[in-house]
Amino acid sequence: MQNTDRSVFDQLQVAIADFLNNTKWTKDVFEQEERIKCNFIFTIKTEQENNSFEAELAVQAVRPVFGSGYETPLISHLDKDVAFRYDQTQPIEFLPDATDNQNLPALLAFYVYTILGLDYDSYSLYGGDPHLLMAQQIVTNIQNSQTNRSGGWKPADGGKNRNRYWIIENLMNPRVRPYRAAMYTYHRKGLDLFSTDIEAGKTAILQALEDVDKVNTAYFNSMITQMFANAKKDELVEMWKVGDKPKKDRVVQIMTKIDPANSQRYREIL
Repeated sequence: MQNTDRSVFDQLQVAIADFLNNTKWTKDVFEQEERIKCNFIFTIKTEQENNSFEAELAVQAVRPVFGSGYETPLISHLDKDVAFRYDQTQPIEFLPDATDNQNLPALLAFYVYTILGLDYDSYSLYGGDPHLLMAQQIVTNIQNSQTNRSGGWKPADGGKNRNRYWIIENLMNPRVRPYRAAMYTYHRKGLDLFSTDIEAGKTAILQALEDVDKVNTAYFNSMITQMFANAKKDELVEMWKVGDKPKKDRVVQIMTKIDPANSQRYREIL
């Protein structure tokens, strides 16, 4: 950065952490240790005038697995189309019903509600609906905004059906609803059973993969199935290195179809 004082980024980091951790995102009550663990990592690419920046945002979140110290990834996503302005004199504030939210709070809130939706879905069947509806409303509000013209919120932004619009479009699309049911099966009936009955847990996870495969066929090249592979790839490889050959073969078959770019990685299972 040639024109921006380093202290701006230090203050930005504090402001984002304060916004994420001290905003009440849900009516449910949780203890401190029950909060979702997540990372928001900004990589600044270019600086504009008036403390405006273009960046990439890596979003990661994990979920604890019952009866173990293991944490399973819920999302591991890189958003390459991020632009925002940061005013040091103003707190980061998000207004749920406003159409003129600045891009930074809207961006953060969108991913918070997406993470909440994925997390709640993993504990109860379609439990994430209220939070995913909030993420969808953010997209709609920005599309209707007269002031927020940032990229990543409309179907054609960035091309290849890969942006925030498509994340929530996929998650709320009826064709993808079996995927969300599969996430409940994968986590609650699968991973959470590993501490007591690993074989039953792996059987449930294979069933979840079968359902993800069906969604991939019904909605080919959907963004959400690729996001699933991005988050779960390493976990699935390590999980299935031990197991019955027919099941291992089927896992490799499904995942190489969903995620052909990493087919060599999945073959480590065999």
